Amino acid sequence: MPAVTIRNLSEEAHRALKARAAGHGRSTEAEMRNILEAAVRPADRVRIGSALSALSQNSGLTNADFEAVEQNRDKTPALPLSFE
Repeated sequence: MPAVTIRNLSEEAHRALKARAAGHGRSTEAEMRNILEAAVRPADRVRIGSALSALSQNSGLTNADFEAVEQNRDKTPALPLSFE
């Protein structure tokens, strides 16, 4: 795991972090990890899986559409690349 060193943190900020950590029942280090995670990975961010799922649900395609594609696709195995 990567490690981060924070230099020149004011005493006031350090005390506030310690108090906040104690209030949440965790170490100061765990509190800082929690703060950083929340800052860079907000709960309302768009996740790729959710976005793709919503896109497919809104497309109007049905299982019959996918079955038609499967029945009509070329099932011949692809030939390996040759670099000669």
